[in-house]
Amino acid sequence: MPGSEVEVVIVGGGAAGIAAAHRLRAARIDALLIEARPRLGGRAWTAADEAGAPLDVGCGWLHSAERNPWAPIAAAQGRTIDKTPPPWARRSAQIGPRAFDGAAFGQALQEFRGRADSLGEEAADQPAAAFLEPHNRWNNLLNAVSTYYSGAELDLVSARDLARYDDSGVNWRIVEGYGSCIAAHGAGLPAELECKVERIDRRGRRLRVETTRGAVSAQAVIVTLPSNLIAEQPDLFQPALPDKTEAAAGLPLGLADKLFLSLADAEQFEKESRAFGQTSRAATAGYHFRPFGRPMIEAYFGGALAAELEAGGEGAFFDFASAELVGLFGSDFSRRLAPLQFHAWGSDPFSRGSYSYALPGKADCRMALAAPVDGRLFFAGEACSPSDYSTAHGALITGLAAAEQAMAALRRADPPPRLAAP
Repeated sequence: MPGSEVEVVIVGGGAAGIAAAHRLRAARIDALLIEARPRLGGRAWTAADEAGAPLDVGCGWLHSAERNPWAPIAAAQGRTIDKTPPPWARRSAQIGPRAFDGAAFGQALQEFRGRADSLGEEAADQPAAAFLEPHNRWNNLLNAVSTYYSGAELDLVSARDLARYDDSGVNWRIVEGYGSCIAAHGAGLPAELECKVERIDRRGRRLRVETTRGAVSAQAVIVTLPSNLIAEQPDLFQPALPDKTEAAAGLPLGLADKLFLSLADAEQFEKESRAFGQTSRAATAGYHFRPFGRPMIEAYFGGALAAELEAGGEGAFFDFASAELVGLFGSDFSRRLAPLQFHAWGSDPFSRGSYSYALPGKADCRMALAAPVDGRLFFAGEACSPSDYSTAHGALITGLAAAEQAMAALRRADPPPRLAAP
C-alpha cells in the first residue's frame, strides 16, 4: 500500500464504509477501504458462544425493518429474518415476581415521548429530561430506558434531536447475526485491515492519507469514523477542520453494553420475555430472556451505569446482573448463570462508545458533520443521519449518499473531452 494511488479512500469499514465501497465498486471506481480493526463491520459484530451460536454484541435489531435496506441484503445472503415482535413492544412479555404495571409504564413512556416530540423547530432546544412529568413514579425507569436507546441519561440528550428520530416501530432480527450480515456484505471489497488512519493531509492537489502502513493518495476521501474519534483527534485533518471537530463533539457516542448469560432450566421463562432489574432507579439493567428461544439472557446496560461497570471489566457486569436477578428470582438463581459473551464498547479504542446522541442545542451538528469539505472530503456514518442516527441502516444510507457525492466530484474534476467541431 505505501505510495499507492486510488481514486477514493474510505476511512472506516463499518456499515457506512462498506455501503460506500459497494456503490463505488458498482460504478467501477478505484476505491480502497481502510479499517483499523482486524475485521469489517465496525460497531456491528456477531461473536459466538461456546457452542458456536451467533451473538450480536453490537447492533442486533433491524429497526424500521420494513424499510431497512439491510433486510433485503440479509435475505439475498440466505439469512433467516425473525419477525417476532420485540419484548418492549409486547406488554405480555414483561415478567418478574414483583408487581410491574407494564401498561402504566408504557403509557408513561408514550406520554413522555409525545411531550418531547412536540418541541417545535422554532422553539429553543432543551434537554429531554425537561419533558419528564415532575414526581412521576416512572421517571427513573424512563431514564434507564433512555440509556438503552440513546446510551445516555435524558438530561444529556437533545429533545429536538430525539423528536427528529424517525422509527416505524417495526423491529426484526437476523438469526445468524446482524453483524455477520454486514461483514459479509463487505466480503471481496478492496480493503486494508488492521491499518489505522493517522492523518488526512489536504494541502496538495491530491489528498494524502497517512496510515500505520504508509501513505496513499486519493482524489477524494470518505470519512466514516465514529464521532468520538473525530472529536478526540483535532489533528486528524491537516490543515485542521475545527468546525468538524466541534460538530463531532456535539454528537458524542452514548454507551450501551450487552452481556450474554447462559441460563440453566431456561424453560421456566417464556421465550422473548423481559424484566427490569429495578424499576425505581436509573442505574438498572434490562434482561431479555430466551432470545430466539435459546437458553440464555441478553442483559442490557447503558449510560453512566455501563461506564462505571466498564472500569471493573466483564466481572463487574456479571456481578451486577447476578445481584439484580437474584433480587428478582431468589438466592439460588445465581447458580443458574454463567457469562457467555461481552464487549466493552466504551473501552474499545476504535469506537469509544456505542452510538451517537446529540447534546442539548446540538441537533444541527448532524448536518454540519455530514457536510462535504473542499468538494473532495466527504462524511458518513450513523451520526451524520438526521433521522436514522444510532442505527446500521442510517449508516448505510449516509454511506451511499457520500459515495454519490464523491462520484459527482470526480466527474466534475475529470470532465469528458470536448469534441472538435465538424
